[in-house]
Amino acid sequence: MQLGFVGLGAMGGALARRLMLKNKLGVYDLRPQVVADFAAKGGMAAQSPRELAAQCDMVMTCLPTSNEVRAAIFGPDGLAAGMKRGGIIADMTTGDPNATRVMAAELKEKGITLIDAPVSGGPHGADAGTIAIMIGAPAALYDRVKPVFEVISPNVFHCGEVGAGHVMKLVNNVIAASVRAVTFEAVAMGVKNGLSISKCAEVLNKGSARSYSTEITLPKLAKGGDIRTNFTLALMHKDVRLATELGMGSGMPMPISNLVREMFQTTINDQGAGEDVNMMIRTIEKLGKVKVVP
Repeated sequence: MQLGFVGLGAMGGALARRLMLKNKLGVYDLRPQVVADFAAKGGMAAQSPRELAAQCDMVMTCLPTSNEVRAAIFGPDGLAAGMKRGGIIADMTTGDPNATRVMAAELKEKGITLIDAPVSGGPHGADAGTIAIMIGAPAALYDRVKPVFEVISPNVFHCGEVGAGHVMKLVNNVIAASVRAVTFEAVAMGVKNGLSISKCAEVLNKGSARSYSTEITLPKLAKGGDIRTNFTLALMHKDVRLATELGMGSGMPMPISNLVREMFQTTINDQGAGEDVNMMIRTIEKLGKVKVVP
């Protein structure tokens, strides 16, 4: 099976590098220099999604939102214009499950199958081969594509039919965002009352509040300096918004998640949408009149 990849940013680039360990991979990105860099390492450069799709049996996308995915697939030079009947597109974006299902239905009329396969664990998890991959696809097709994703990581999960992978990713990200926000808030309270951020991290990681935020994020913040993680406030706000919209559309009350969404909006207004997700701590420092990060 000839594979292709569209979207070679921080996350997509890490996933593509894993695939290149065992596959001859076609690549496309809006930035020609990034494509050239991958080509220098053995990738097959394409000048457009259409050209890439014409060479591939399966193309993976990893883009900021479902809007960019739609453009990459259905644009004038998009994947749908080049892919043969029977081809597969696997969207690894953190996307809108409803938008994914609509695109899947449109592609089915062209004889092309769209599945969703978002990931969790960050670029470092992709580089390490430990990332979680959540797939929404018919069971028989999942069995067929699973070996492809296992090149990236052994942690591959079949979550259900098309769209289920994106639902699972929204569950993951709204929890992660909520834990991050309340961790920052509570630690700021602790620091204002005499604790250090490093001591908070040390103790929390041995107790019931242990999480990714305490294990990975707090130690990074405790070191000071560059606290960024290469994931923007805008992207996290998008993920939480999609989760709360899905809740609203399905009649599921999500009062806590909606409050977290507003906290991210507050931080965006304070820090800027393009700032790193960890800059929420700066907004909390302002609100609490306390210096948390040394």
